[in-house]
Amino acid sequence: MPFANRTEAGRLLAGRLRHLRGQDSVVLGLPRGGVPVAVEVAEALDAPLDVIVVRKLGVPYQTELGMGAIGEGGVRVINREVMRRGHISDDELAAVEGRERVELERRAQRFRGGRPCARIQGRTAIVVDDGVATGSTARAACQIARANGAARVVLAVPVAPHDWTDRLGQDADELVAVETPRLFMAIGEWYADFTQTTDDEVMACLARAAAHPMTRDDEVVVHAGPVRLAGHLALPEAAAGVVLFSHGSGSSRHSPRNRFVAEVLGRAGLGTLLFDLLTAEEERDRTNVFDTEMLARRLLGATRWVRAEPGARGLAVGYFGASTGAAAALWAAAEPGTEIAAVVSRGGRPDLAGRRLPDVAAPTLLIVGGHDDLVLDLNRQAQAELRCESRLEVVPGATHLFEEPGTLEAAAELARDWFTDHLTPAQQPMSGRR
Repeated sequence: MPFANRTEAGRLLAGRLRHLRGQDSVVLGLPRGGVPVAVEVAEALDAPLDVIVVRKLGVPYQTELGMGAIGEGGVRVINREVMRRGHISDDELAAVEGRERVELERRAQRFRGGRPCARIQGRTAIVVDDGVATGSTARAACQIARANGAARVVLAVPVAPHDWTDRLGQDADELVAVETPRLFMAIGEWYADFTQTTDDEVMACLARAAAHPMTRDDEVVVHAGPVRLAGHLALPEAAAGVVLFSHGSGSSRHSPRNRFVAEVLGRAGLGTLLFDLLTAEEERDRTNVFDTEMLARRLLGATRWVRAEPGARGLAVGYFGASTGAAAALWAAAEPGTEIAAVVSRGGRPDLAGRRLPDVAAPTLLIVGGHDDLVLDLNRQAQAELRCESRLEVVPGATHLFEEPGTLEAAAELARDWFTDHLTPAQQPMSGRR
């Protein structure tokens, strides 16, 4: 009996999913039993948690045997082979589906309590259940995630039949299980405690994961002077401040690394604005990507815009810059009267801010990979030019893009701690040598 309960199963499953930590992921638990497993996975991966509501369509005389499943958004998966073997008519299927549709809508409303679904578009969706038997429910869940724009779908369970990859491989990009026994009768036999999960327990898990509910989580149009730029604004309730992201060359508001950092900051109670520094037409001219002064002006325009937005008025503002975007962040922070509370550079090129460096007043954290030798030297030289409070942190084993396991989360945690230390409404930019 490998699992004491769903909590233990979730912790063991999380260990098999460590390779997804540091990616832009969202964990989607299947209610009810999958949610206690999923909350352990979400916490281990430092990823947001939501439910993905699916109802199994059980054979009328043997409800544990699934002949299909339905999900939110009208997704419907029917196993015609099970229906044929069970001599189930279309009318019988329709009757079961009608009852389950009512229950699906009730659960979706109850579990979410009016809050919007987690953002799935462009992310890795990790669909979690307490086990797979026929796979009809899991298939529907994966299809729902795909229909909602997931860039990649991972189906993860503590236990599944040994041949589950043959049956479900087309519905998910990756399948992960702790146990895949050849002799498999039912999911419950693999748990010492398989007590039915209640609605209240599901909502408690979601409340535990949502330490900072959002007041805003919107796709926005940023008015940066005369230019209109696409962005995404996320503001937790009672946000301590808001961080604007200045991405590097060849990147955009969809950068998975910046989005991961934004999620970490959001869970610490900080608002974030990710936006495109250039229009689609401007991106065609590569010289614009390296025009630090122009990018800094865009960042300053976005700063004025966000300070006027509902929910962000009066909040302290910080900048998070990556690669060449870090130079734009420092250039903008040096502008008189901007009152930027803190700056963080990840794998940045602060040297490109040149003559503006001595004018930066905001406390500045420079994060560089230990194997990014050239950029590390440039950061050391740039830090010598700064007259504000500053610190250089080297992440061991990281290269320029922080692609190595554990390195991006290390950088995100450093950024989180720097911003939470400096980004408060009362904080003023600091001056003086470090």
